[in-house]
Amino acid sequence: MPYDGIYPQHEPYGTGIGAMPGRVVWAYNPESVNWDGNGYWWEPRHFDESVILNMVNDSIASLGGKDTARDGWAALFAANNSARGRTGGYKAGEKIAIKANINGSAVYDDDTSGKTKMSYTNPVLLKTLLISLVREAGVAPEDITVYDVSRLFPDYMVEMCTEGELKRVRFVDRDTGVADESVPIVWSHEFSGKVNYLPTCVTEAAYVINLANLKGHSYGITLCGKNHFGSFLNGNTMRPPEGANLHGWLTRNEMGIYSPLVDLMANADLGGKTVLYMLDALICAPSEGASITGDNSRWQQSPFNGDYTSSVFVSQDPVAIDSVGADFLMNEPTVTANNGALRGNPTVENYLHEAGLVGNAPSGTIYTDSQGHTVTNLGVHEHWCSSTEKLYSRNLGKSEGIELIQMYERVSSLAPSFPSSSYRIP
Repeated sequence: MPYDGIYPQHEPYGTGIGAMPGRVVWAYNPESVNWDGNGYWWEPRHFDESVILNMVNDSIASLGGKDTARDGWAALFAANNSARGRTGGYKAGEKIAIKANINGSAVYDDDTSGKTKMSYTNPVLLKTLLISLVREAGVAPEDITVYDVSRLFPDYMVEMCTEGELKRVRFVDRDTGVADESVPIVWSHEFSGKVNYLPTCVTEAAYVINLANLKGHSYGITLCGKNHFGSFLNGNTMRPPEGANLHGWLTRNEMGIYSPLVDLMANADLGGKTVLYMLDALICAPSEGASITGDNSRWQQSPFNGDYTSSVFVSQDPVAIDSVGADFLMNEPTVTANNGALRGNPTVENYLHEAGLVGNAPSGTIYTDSQGHTVTNLGVHEHWCSSTEKLYSRNLGKSEGIELIQMYERVSSLAPSFPSSSYRIP
């Protein structure tokens, strides 16, 4: 199939990283979501927890190149440690900080009911990720912190994610986040905004998990890169990125300019510690400010064909996973029809070009890890061969690029000839 994308096609930029370099795993199961479009999209009764847990565990196993989630987690921790000059895998007592995306909850107020139609981290997906960490990775609940220091978590989400075997999991929000004033963010560009500090839950953690949303944004796309706009504190309690004066760099619709998202990817305490990047794609919003409805969250491209995306994406490569997310979003008519900032606008991928070519960034910026070290590689960026085949360079037998592993749970309309419960298309 000929390339049919809006983004200019090019060879892979950068070098894949992770236990399986450049790998992005996509788990899709239509049985994970059962919503008729009425009420709030986020109500836990709309999602099958056991199905989603299997999707998470199978994804972790595949991402680590292993057969089980337990071995997969071990491989992911070992790979992250190796990249940081550390040895071994996860050690009991080490803390993990999970950056959720709670953007749609308590945006302008202190309402913790979660009763909004705007998007935020799926509560069932978050719960299953926590269960996987506890059961399969061997992490004690008290060593896990879920945070977003720019928003307030819905009460029901905190309750369901801290009960039973998850008791003592900690949540940190904009009211409880504490700035570590010994760790200011050092940007690779001069800013006129306030000094920004990482929260102590991040600086004290040995590892970070970046749990972002696959959704459009009023700036075009918002994925793992921008998820860390909720990972720092300054004098603007409600909107720290505005206090930092960052938004202007995302609204210029230009290629070849500095991107603060690349600085966040490169930051030693954020991107450097990240053992897992995850995109919540169970139900996808066309924009961060949109009210999610049945109509604007049912996707047309294959294999969704008028149904919900019902998917989870994972990777250890921040550039690769956002590149895959960018391809899905730009090639989805339901999203582009409801998002003018994204529709026909390839400049939204500027930060991916900056990240993929970080050692010689198009903007000329010298990006550092906020600790004085110049960054020469953050991962690999490219686009799929076509929206129908959804294959990348490593899928096509090349030695560099992205490898998208598609894990489709067996349903009659997708794989009637496969006898097993699931199959993978490498």
